Amino acid sequence: GITGAFHYGLQISIINSPAEYIKSFIHETWLKRYGSSPSAQVITLMWSFIVSIYSIGGLLGSSSAGYLSVRFGRKKAMLFANIPALLGAALLGLSRLCGSFEMIIAGRLFSGMCGGLALNIHIMYAGECAPRKSRGLIAITASTSIAAGKFVGFALGLREVLGVEALWPILLTANAVPALVQLLTLPFFPDSPRYLLIDKKDKEGCI
Repeated sequence: GITGAFHYGLQISIINSPAEYIKSFIHETWLKRYGSSPSAQVITLMWSFIVSIYSIGGLLGSSSAGYLSVRFGRKKAMLFANIPALLGAALLGLSRLCGSFEMIIAGRLFSGMCGGLALNIHIMYAGECAPRKSRGLIAITASTSIAAGKFVGFALGLREVLGVEALWPILLTANAVPALVQLLTLPFFPDSPRYLLIDKKDKEGCI
């Protein structure tokens, strides 16, 4: 769950670094595709879609978090959240190679779905699994992980790291790292006791 919150913070900040490169990519792709240069309004509109579509994905993810957490359990639902994260990273990373700025829009949508799912389910899962004395400390891991993700996103976006024109597709795929970490580690964690008792009627598993 912490990696999901980290992913959210990473995605919020990381898109700001290659902004000019992505706008230039939109211009070049439009020119090759249609044979004419796009207007400044068109580029601004496409960039607005890229930035704002993440929030739409987050809304979709948040709306389905309650159903998925009850239907499959908190742990499996967080594992499911890695699917749109990895799909989004693949679309973002391959967008330049395929010459499609629409892939960036779709990738941001899937990344937003992961963020919406992970943040909501993380709070449920961590709060239900934490010992009573540590519940307050565990509850703030979401906000601290978001802050850490923002910091790492800004750091990766520096020109001395990945914030150069040749590497911006790699920068946008950085959200795959926390998703892979969660995908590899989360299966070893227990499921939520509350879910096992109330939703699955598994008293022994809950204990």
